[in-house]
Amino acid sequence: MESNIFGLLFYLLPMAAIWSIYAIRRSRRHAKSARLLEEAEASGLTEPSSLHPLIDPSRCLGCGTCVSACPEGEILGLHRGKAVLVKPTSCIGHGACKDACPQDAIRLVLGTHRRGVEVPVSDTNFETNVPGLFVAGEVTGMGLIRNAITQGTQALDAASAYAKQGGEDDRYDAVIVGVGPAGLAASLRANELGLKFATLEQETLGGTVAHYPRGKIVMTSPVELPGYGSVKLRETSKESLLELWADAIKKAGLKIQSRQRVKAIQQDSEGLIVETLTKSFKTRAVVLCIGRRGSPRRLGVPGEELEKVVYRLVDAEQYSGRRVMVVGGGDSAIEAAISLSEQPGTEVALCYRGESFSRAKPANRERVEALASNSSLQMMLGATPDEILPQSVRLNTAGGIKEIANNDVIVCIGGELPTAFLKESGIAIETRHGE
Repeated sequence: MESNIFGLLFYLLPMAAIWSIYAIRRSRRHAKSARLLEEAEASGLTEPSSLHPLIDPSRCLGCGTCVSACPEGEILGLHRGKAVLVKPTSCIGHGACKDACPQDAIRLVLGTHRRGVEVPVSDTNFETNVPGLFVAGEVTGMGLIRNAITQGTQALDAASAYAKQGGEDDRYDAVIVGVGPAGLAASLRANELGLKFATLEQETLGGTVAHYPRGKIVMTSPVELPGYGSVKLRETSKESLLELWADAIKKAGLKIQSRQRVKAIQQDSEGLIVETLTKSFKTRAVVLCIGRRGSPRRLGVPGEELEKVVYRLVDAEQYSGRRVMVVGGGDSAIEAAISLSEQPGTEVALCYRGESFSRAKPANRERVEALASNSSLQMMLGATPDEILPQSVRLNTAGGIKEIANNDVIVCIGGELPTAFLKESGIAIETRHGE
């Protein structure tokens, strides 16, 4: 009898120990997810801005496979036995969670029932209701680099059908607008197919990625660049990724027409006409890869036209030893201020109209508050620019007008969505509410 009890304990005790360890780890995991979810709700960061997972709780087993599959880390978590988005605004639509779910409990959607996302209407080939006018990349709601490259390639393939229709000899087969991931892929594909095409960019190579702070990590996964080959990057810096794209452009011999901001797209009897501020391009097809940011939002104050005012931080090193003011309270403004504060001799002032950085990620808030506490940067809350002068900035504060000596101003207050431009081009727009 005693030997049977001993034998039973021999098996039960290890099992109980294993179960206890599992239960403790699961409890900690759930507690962490609850904390992250609470932080997101307290900060108002609950509405995903791009493609994201929608989880069916009736099918979810709470196994955590989706949590582990996400390459961005801690975007999903387990809460009350089910998978949830604990950092909604950080999700960029990888889709790895959907692929990993054993119960098919996840689908990828745009928008939520509380906040709709406006996107251009397009078919499976990314062609809009305007014949020959295609959209690809971030403007469609897809924020992932891999998705953008795939879309740009597919859209150009479909657009190439218009090149076979003939017509005027001086007309381009395709005009590609934007040189982010989607625009680069479309351009490389057009070059591979031997089309007569033009690639236009209002700023510089890289699209949204080019405007990340220096050294920011960009997550991507293996993808095929037309005419270049497989790009097998898993985790890389912004600089390395842009170098790779520049290499692809050089090897393909692409000619990018920069500083060409498109103001209108019109239809004519032979196809489309793309109007920039300085040129006109007749084409049979257009692939729009302009991103969702559109044009930077402006302050609307005197002196904003000065050369010292820019709307994105491209390279923090160029501001070394200067007095720089960053205007804005979101993650882009805070990350820019952090990058600038790391430069030798740079005096940074972060100006925001609100009383707290409620829209920013907790980690960014903590970092900038720590820098402000040790005088690495000057944090100016409840302040708005009143006038920008050649050697200073006048701020409107609760205590009245305050003038700050200044060499450069970086405005990071978001961008105007290109919805109006799309509508003026004849493209139908729909609002997605979690669809």
